Amino acid sequence: MQHSNNFGKIKSNSGTRGRCVQMSYPRIIPCLDLREGRVVTGIQFSQLRDAGDPLELASFYAREGADELFLLDIAATPASRPLTCSLIRDISSATDLCLTVGGGIDSAAVIEEMLKSGAHRVSLGSAALDNPSLIEEGARLFGSRHLVVAIDARRTAPAQPEENARYEVYKGGGRRPTGRDAVEWAAEVERRGAAEILLTSMNTDGTRQGYDLALLKAVTAAVTLPVIASGGAGRPEHLFDALTAGGADAVLAASILHDGNYSIRGIRAFLAGKGLTGSTAVKGNTES
Repeated sequence: MQHSNNFGKIKSNSGTRGRCVQMSYPRIIPCLDLREGRVVTGIQFSQLRDAGDPLELASFYAREGADELFLLDIAATPASRPLTCSLIRDISSATDLCLTVGGGIDSAAVIEEMLKSGAHRVSLGSAALDNPSLIEEGARLFGSRHLVVAIDARRTAPAQPEENARYEVYKGGGRRPTGRDAVEWAAEVERRGAAEILLTSMNTDGTRQGYDLALLKAVTAAVTLPVIASGGAGRPEHLFDALTAGGADAVLAASILHDGNYSIRGIRAFLAGKGLTGSTAVKGNTES
């Protein structure tokens, strides 16, 4: 299936002060993984370390020119939800960032709570695997444009050649295998009405050795909706590779930005120097 890049496809939402406007450059999205109200980073979903205060980091990235921000509560519980909603409100008040929020979102009621708190989109993970009809319900009630589905995938046989690689979907913060094939699940997610896929390679997450291009190629060839690459960025070249060879429409970045080695503006300048300045291609369904 033909998969053309669409770097600028984030639509405005009149309910969120006009944020999430269309962009004319590749989407570089800072990601704040949250645990107990703090930002953490790790390697392959473990070895977590503190990376700072989420409101301070969100404000910093807004000043650096970010347009979007992912907030992912990696240890979400019903008890932690008020803290997440409070943080969403604080970031929405302090910045014009387009917020996507994930972690523990397991019902239409929670989706509504997050959107009313100021999130523009929600990211469904384990709940979508347990109850795939939640994607359809969310799309029907709130519109597809508000739904991202997160897919955490691990290569089933790391020693396999890339052209023969298969990937299994994990849930529960990468702790529990599901037996589902990642490419097949991505195609189902699209059929059920998600607007975008957040695709994380558990093999490369936090390694700073580059995104899993084989996984990206397999998924982007199977779907037409936008795919956000996640897991493995260590240098600007890695983002370039994901957006070109991998076919990704956007790139999620955590440690590469949190540690201060690279800036969003610097990475954009690097990509522009390589000829990546945006695209007018239209893909997927974000208007529902």
